[in-house]
Amino acid sequence: MPSLLPENAISAITDAVDASFEKEVAFLQELIRSPSLRGQEAGVQEIVADALNSRGYQVETFPIDIEALKDHPAYSPATIDYAGTFNVSGRKQPQNAQGRSLILNAHVDVVPTANPDHWTHPPFAAVREGDWLYGRGAGDMKAGLAANLFAVDAIEAAGFQLQAPLEFQSVIDEEVTGNGTAAAILRGASADAVLIPEPTDEDVIFANSGVIKFRISVQGVPAHPREPASGLSAIEAAFLVIGGLKTIEKRWNDEKHQHSGFDKLSNPASLNIGTIHGGEWPASIPFECKLEGRIGFYPGDTPAHRMADFEKALESLCSEDPRLARAKPELEWIGTCQAGYRLEEGSAAEAALSAAHESVTGTPLRRSIMACYLDAALYMNHCGIPALTYGPLTRNIHGIDECVNLPSLKRVTRTIALFAAHWCGVSPKSAL
Repeated sequence: MPSLLPENAISAITDAVDASFEKEVAFLQELIRSPSLRGQEAGVQEIVADALNSRGYQVETFPIDIEALKDHPAYSPATIDYAGTFNVSGRKQPQNAQGRSLILNAHVDVVPTANPDHWTHPPFAAVREGDWLYGRGAGDMKAGLAANLFAVDAIEAAGFQLQAPLEFQSVIDEEVTGNGTAAAILRGASADAVLIPEPTDEDVIFANSGVIKFRISVQGVPAHPREPASGLSAIEAAFLVIGGLKTIEKRWNDEKHQHSGFDKLSNPASLNIGTIHGGEWPASIPFECKLEGRIGFYPGDTPAHRMADFEKALESLCSEDPRLARAKPELEWIGTCQAGYRLEEGSAAEAALSAAHESVTGTPLRRSIMACYLDAALYMNHCGIPALTYGPLTRNIHGIDECVNLPSLKRVTRTIALFAAHWCGVSPKSAL
């Protein structure tokens, strides 16, 4: 670690992490046991707000104001009104602020569990088995939120006080839009660095994909199965659309050699059709089918450019296939429509995180790419704030038997604590 954080401070802070780690695991279990699917985050947010209040943070809760947010470039098209749910912000403001300010950000929304009967343990039971803690959201990313909270606890338990402003953000709707963090930015959230402990297997993410999400509605011609030629199946037409979209994915993937780092990924564009709903009756040629999905692109390009390319390609598919021309696919943009980012080497924030990581693990900090949306992109692209995405080892995020590795979580909590202490600066509590 740099000389601003002496060895005795490092030992005191990491020992404090270790001393409270069982409490951290218990808190994480409490978070997991509060199901927080999109639009249902209020319960877990109350847990977070109570935890911050009990620790002396200046706590605010606020809903997302879609109308106010719509004109901000960090906004993505929402499909719910966010009624009954809210963001949580906790601030610590030293009397004589020095050092560099920091935002610790995490999202509490989780994706659906699929059929819970296929899980080894009920998805919201938060069962601990050996070195792993199971549950939906255990890895993505309630473990990261717990690490943020207990990292700051450890600094204070070790007898120190941060010398720069700190904001703890617990945000909603990252999985679909990113509008929780966008709303925080709209309210003026700003700092010298942001750390977001998404599940990264203890790597720091230096680039991510831009992402656009869509819904395509396809119309058929309903008919009786005894006269199938008189109708047009909307479901079959939807599969024609999906096949055509695969050609867009291939074309965008073929660009990866122009983007350093992405050339090492097998499928950086990653077209995914996540939902499909169609048909009205088992014995009727279906009239309507709707599909929803996402596709990625590269840092440096704009969502508007890729959306226009996607729209043009869909129009071409219809002009080339008479069945699709009859089906009249209608495209809507829903959810994330944001650019990717690239964190260039050499930033002071990454250097501080790297030093903290190496002090904890004894190994250099690895740099990786994630071909997905990250809230870090909003801070990088719309605020110009260096954003570090760094978190624990996990398995099966968004899948069956999602879990987080607890030894890794302890290492990450130690690292965040040492990073925050060095970045913000610390002074003995007795000196305040």
